[in-house]
Amino acid sequence: MPTLYQQFMQSMMPILPEAIVIIVALTVLVFDFFIEKERKSLLGWYSLAGIVIAAYASYTLMPMGGTFFGGTFHLDPFATFFNFVFYIACGLGILVSINYLEVEDIHRGEYYALMLFATSGMMFMASAGDLILLYLGLELMALSIYILAGFMRGSNRSNEAAIKYLILGAFSSGIMLYGMSLLYGLAGTTNLSGILAFLRVADLSNPIIFLAMIMLTVSFGFKVAAAPFHMWVPDVYEGAPTSVTAFMSAGPKVAGFAVLLRVFLYTFEPLREHSTAILAGLAVLTMAVGNVMALSQTNIKRMLAYSSIAHAGYALVGLAAGGPDGAASVMLYVLIYAFMNMGAFGVVIMLRKAGERGEEISDFAGLGKTNKTAAFLMLIFMFSLTGIPPLAGFIGKFYIFKSAVEAGLVWLAVAGVLFSAISAYFYLRVIMVMYMHEPKESIELSSAPSLALALAISVTAVIVIGIYPTDLLNYARASIAGIM
Repeated sequence: MPTLYQQFMQSMMPILPEAIVIIVALTVLVFDFFIEKERKSLLGWYSLAGIVIAAYASYTLMPMGGTFFGGTFHLDPFATFFNFVFYIACGLGILVSINYLEVEDIHRGEYYALMLFATSGMMFMASAGDLILLYLGLELMALSIYILAGFMRGSNRSNEAAIKYLILGAFSSGIMLYGMSLLYGLAGTTNLSGILAFLRVADLSNPIIFLAMIMLTVSFGFKVAAAPFHMWVPDVYEGAPTSVTAFMSAGPKVAGFAVLLRVFLYTFEPLREHSTAILAGLAVLTMAVGNVMALSQTNIKRMLAYSSIAHAGYALVGLAAGGPDGAASVMLYVLIYAFMNMGAFGVVIMLRKAGERGEEISDFAGLGKTNKTAAFLMLIFMFSLTGIPPLAGFIGKFYIFKSAVEAGLVWLAVAGVLFSAISAYFYLRVIMVMYMHEPKESIELSSAPSLALALAISVTAVIVIGIYPTDLLNYARASIAGIM
């Protein structure tokens, strides 16, 4: 007969990866007291090791599936897929941060702890089977990101970014809670399966149901930076430390789409006919705002911020298409996007030296002549973000638009292709500046083994996934099968 301790450990096994990430974050805060300022990078490598261990734990738990803790927590292939994307985003975020924090003289242990806390929040969001756990995971992620955005306490831009994100994020959370309360009042439960059971027998003409769905759409739209809920993105991306911007552009956005997939394709499945129209409209508006506004940007962080909005629009196309293929294309796309964006911001970080920010597009002038490796890496990431074959960005958009066509949303796929063509202007402009302009002065790049490793992983993934996407797509399709 198992002892009480063994029973406790067995019951806690489904959340072992989340527990590992949180424990590592807490120990980082403890070790920070005993490590000298010059050796703070050790905390980064320790945090990265914790992410690797958590990823191994997730791998070992893959055969174990089911719903736990009273139906509030799902351990399924869907959550596991997104957990691995979160590990990638956090791991690359840590790697691009180690040297950057030293350059900015803000190397403190709580930085890595906050990244890990944010990652654990994302993991709970992807596994949530209940609105309460979903909200707790979201707030754990959001509060950590608010602090990271203002981590450069001596910078007015960083402080402004944190305050704007906090205030608008609070409004978003309030709207979400209101929508959740309406659903609870109607269904009598916060469990996603219970809400689905209610909707299957409910009178769907009830306006309260649609009000709740719209409120959740607004709050999730804020998290994934969908227009018209995107107002915070350019200022926050520009003002936050670049390493935080890189992490913020990948992790929280992916977590938002994990929730959108589970809620809209599973819980709101009876409302599919109505949600498709809403999501398709949001997709077009988001692609339009992101791509058109990016055309006039001269700051590369703001350009990538609007690019991030546009890519949220592409992912919403797959969400609007729905079905196994639409959902799988979104899962593949957010994984590819994480690699592309982390790589692009990694090159931006390379240009950051003491006294020089390297955030203007003009700062890249002549990079192709002074540092061919950095220019080539940026070229790969810009081509991939544009959607030029055979890179991963093309594959991601291809399957997104393919799923829309197969769902009968041909007009949406055509709109996506047209906006992708517009995006070529501002992505290729960076390449033109690097290779066709003369360098203004000698460009000395910031270099570090951690940053080089992050860029090597990102560029390899962008190329390999672009050439061999089938296995990943099949894994995404198998992962989504459990919630469809």
